[in-house]
Amino acid sequence: MTKNLAAIAEKLRSAYRSGSIAPLVDDLEATDAASAYAVQNLNTQHWLESGRRIVGRKVGLTARSVQQQLGVDRPDYGVLFADMEVTDGGILDPASTLQPKAEVEVALVMECDITDPDVTATDIARAVAYAVPALEIVDSRIADWKIRFADTVADNGSSAFYVLGREPRSLAGLDLWSCGGILEVNGEIRSTGVGAACLGGPLLSAAWLARTLAEVGDGLKAGDVVLTGAIAPMFALTAGDIVRGTIGGLGTVGFRFGER
Repeated sequence: MTKNLAAIAEKLRSAYRSGSIAPLVDDLEATDAASAYAVQNLNTQHWLESGRRIVGRKVGLTARSVQQQLGVDRPDYGVLFADMEVTDGGILDPASTLQPKAEVEVALVMECDITDPDVTATDIARAVAYAVPALEIVDSRIADWKIRFADTVADNGSSAFYVLGREPRSLAGLDLWSCGGILEVNGEIRSTGVGAACLGGPLLSAAWLARTLAEVGDGLKAGDVVLTGAIAPMFALTAGDIVRGTIGGLGTVGFRFGER
């Protein structure tokens, strides 16, 4: 398959303005990670040159069931930009999304750089400044969420926005493995799970990310936000929804998806 990676990258960027596009089946093989990340990197560079600022990374495909659905045996990652953050308790304009879904996650904020390709979860724990509850609003530029592994990787990990809790917690005494996560929409529980559902735990997820970045000469930096992956299944949003996530030991975080 002949690939024009720059054209694929532009096609995805245009979808933010013009609406979702067909799956990239004619452009990328379903599991072609190298080409998909190359497309992601092209768009990352484009956005940096346009003035956006990187503030961290997100890990996706952390649930085994989702990996099996897409025919892969690994998670993926995307880039977080400063303008993707929604204030806790704030409002997200539905017009800025295409087909959004919300998921509750543990967010880690790094205290120091990590570039070691052999980093472990224990190393990550030592390098984390604090944790907060987070909501990720995932979205897809691929119509009807008919994504394959290459589609979501090229599409910056199907990222859109995120919300961070206001009260940082030290990892000391926190149980991020068995902690419960609850996603509520309009006061009704829509999704539940535990930390271990996220690739065996948020620290393991962050360690995978750090090792993977190190393999390509990159790494995590002090101050980076790391969204470690959903600990409960995602839920599709409708304009007017009030969304709230709660994680045991970390507290709550929320936003309104436009005005009712």
